[in-house]
Amino acid sequence: RSHAREDFVPGDANEAALALVDAWPDWPARASALWGPAGSGKTHLGEIWRAVADARTIAPGDLSVTLVAELAAGGAFLLDDADRAEGGAAFFHLLNFVNQTSGWLLMTGVEPPQRWPAQVPDLHSRLTAVPGAELHVPDEALLARVLLKLFADRQLKLPEVLIDYLVPRMRRSFADAERVVVLIDNLALQQKRNISVEIGAQALRLLEAERGGASADNGEGLV
Repeated sequence: RSHAREDFVPGDANEAALALVDAWPDWPARASALWGPAGSGKTHLGEIWRAVADARTIAPGDLSVTLVAELAAGGAFLLDDADRAEGGAAFFHLLNFVNQTSGWLLMTGVEPPQRWPAQVPDLHSRLTAVPGAELHVPDEALLARVLLKLFADRQLKLPEVLIDYLVPRMRRSFADAERVVVLIDNLALQQKRNISVEIGAQALRLLEAERGGASADNGEGLV
């Protein structure tokens, strides 16, 4: 899925986070954070910022003291899922490096930074001071707009009642919205039928079957 700026659907749930990304480089600090539940759009916003800032993505599992030592001074860096990084010396050095070299760092996580793992006491104090913005679960109005855009992107015709049927019956997640549109498109093609509420119901059942016992974090990378 495209993570372009024009493909991000704004709403009350993500207004503050989008404003933070759009405000760069006029940030209040060299490091900032976005946090919110899975499927709320953190990864998409992170990718929007990465493209604008020409930032290097650092995977949380790759973060190490050696990696930090090799980073370009004054560069921009994106640490998606920062709350999954080991909260030790490497993380502490990364924050110091960005501040000392006038670089930039955007981090994302489910919880706010002060709740991220921090085995190093000084790291916790640094994370607590990081400014940022929270994303909330999309409300039904935003989810409806996202679904309409996803259908339009595929140039799919659908009955007007379909959106009203889907929205209250699915999880309020951008990842689930994208998946259910894919399923509806595939089902209509397989059955050689026009998109209908019945096909929408089939797609929702398939989505739940796919999820099974999977965690609520499923699909976060799609957002």
